[in-house]
Amino acid sequence: MSHLMNNYARQAVAFTHGAGCQLFDEQGRRYLDGLAGIAVNTLGHNHPRLVSALSVQIAKLIHVSNVYRIKEQELLADQLAALSGMDEVFFCNSGCEANEAAIKLARMFGHQKGVDHPAIIVMEHAFHGRTLATLSATGNRKVQAGFEPLVPGFVRVPFADLAAIEQVAANNPNVVAVLFEPIQGEGGIHAASDEFMLGLRCICDQRSWLLMVDEVQCGIGRTGKWFAHQHAGIKVDVMALAKGLGSGVPVGACLTAGAAAGVFKPGNHGSTFGGNPLACTAALTTLAVMEDDQLLSRATTLGKRIRARLHERLARLSAVTDIRGNGLMIGIELDRPCGAVVTAGLDAGILINVTADKVVRLLPPLVMSDAEADELVDTLATVLKAFLAG
Repeated sequence: MSHLMNNYARQAVAFTHGAGCQLFDEQGRRYLDGLAGIAVNTLGHNHPRLVSALSVQIAKLIHVSNVYRIKEQELLADQLAALSGMDEVFFCNSGCEANEAAIKLARMFGHQKGVDHPAIIVMEHAFHGRTLATLSATGNRKVQAGFEPLVPGFVRVPFADLAAIEQVAANNPNVVAVLFEPIQGEGGIHAASDEFMLGLRCICDQRSWLLMVDEVQCGIGRTGKWFAHQHAGIKVDVMALAKGLGSGVPVGACLTAGAAAGVFKPGNHGSTFGGNPLACTAALTTLAVMEDDQLLSRATTLGKRIRARLHERLARLSAVTDIRGNGLMIGIELDRPCGAVVTAGLDAGILINVTADKVVRLLPPLVMSDAEADELVDTLATVLKAFLAG
């Protein structure tokens, strides 16, 4: 009997090794990875350039402290700033830590403006993390239940509803920022339109609010742009990153620009492990491979191929109510809860998951081949047909 805390409903499989988009279990059985560790393994498994770079870095230096300069951290900050147009970068270890930093920064920004009780507008069905503050910002009661009292200071509105945000603006003088996901991953692969993002930028400019974007799942090339909000051509003030940034090595980042830059001063915020040489080497290598191998355009073309094949293979299933997504962030919505599809998929040799109870989510590595993508769709179609027939 394991001494692990029982807070995950784990599948009955343990993987021993992987190569590209393939994983192998203790019995040597092969699986096709359509989940990428939940949008984490950007370069798949055992990528030779990542393995080599990490091996070299481990032999030199794994961790020191942010008390000292870390050259790899400075190089990574410069690279992220160049890709995003942002000014400053704070490094941490995860998405919830990146969002936590954004929330703290917004509150300090508000206090510096003379707002005693700064508030942040957040969206229904959002997911920002599991710390108390990010949990409170999250729009999912199932995730929040049992952890009350929640942290105050959040005003919730329907996702992508400019009119609701305008109404809050007219009635709540304490608002200092808006936090949203360009594509709600845990919420069921729902994308904000370009028009909404442009309108939100205008509202924030008019009100002198910070526009804060959670790109933890949809960032780092997954939608065919480095960051999903770039599809709308907008600039943001704060951006949270993690997941795919390190291709499996934990690393998160909170980027700032404009009025948000310079808010934090020494002692205001920090992280023991954040931005250590190993994590930053993983991120630098990930970004370099993505550029060299043109993985952003690959995400776009492969995403279109997968969605087209899904439409073709699932066209006659009336229980499939929608197939949506952007790049390699894809959701197949059914008219019923479908959690059992995860185990059925595993039995058939594919890794997928279900979010929002009835949306099958695909988040494959950006290095997936055409043949693997076709195999993923064909296997999933067989699994879904059997599930719906049963």
